[in-house]
Amino acid sequence: MNVEIRPARTQDVAAIRRLVDLYAPDRRLLSKATVTLFEDVQEFVVAEVAGRPVGCGALHVMWEDLAEIRTLAVDPEMTGNGIGRQILDLLIERGRALGVSRIFCLTFEQDFFLRFGFVELSDPAVSPDIYAELLQSEDEGVAEFLDLERVKPNTLGNVRMILRL
Repeated sequence: MNVEIRPARTQDVAAIRRLVDLYAPDRRLLSKATVTLFEDVQEFVVAEVAGRPVGCGALHVMWEDLAEIRTLAVDPEMTGNGIGRQILDLLIERGRALGVSRIFCLTFEQDFFLRFGFVELSDPAVSPDIYAELLQSEDEGVAEFLDLERVKPNTLGNVRMILRL
C-alpha cells in the first residue's frame, strides 16, 4: 500500500474533522471546533492512500524543549497498516528539526506510544518557573499537560506520556 504523508492544507480540514468525529464520541480524541482545526492546520500532517485522506496528526510546540502530539488518528478501515506509525515518525522528526527534546501526548493508546519509547509522565514535568509561564496559556492541550483540575473531566482514563529525544 502506497501511503503519502504530507503537510496538511486548508482543504484537508474537512477530512481531519471527519477523523476527529469518528473518535470523539468515545473520548479517544477530544472534539475540537472546526475553526480551531483551521487555526492549527499548519501543525498537521495528513496521510493519503490513492489520494484519499486516511489519517492525520499534529505537533504543537508548548515550550522551548517541549512539544505535544495531538489529534493522531487513522481511519478505522485503515488501521493495522502502519499509517499511525508513519504519521508519528514524521511528527517526531518534525520535533527534532524544531529543536525540542521532549514530546508529550495524552492518550488511551498507551501500548502504541510505548512502542516508540514514550513512558508515563511523572511529575513534575517542568520547573516551577516554566509551569507559571504555561499557566498563562489559554490552550486546552497545555492545561491537559499541566494536569489542571478544569480539564480533568475531559482526560479521565487518559495516560500522560512523554518521549525524550
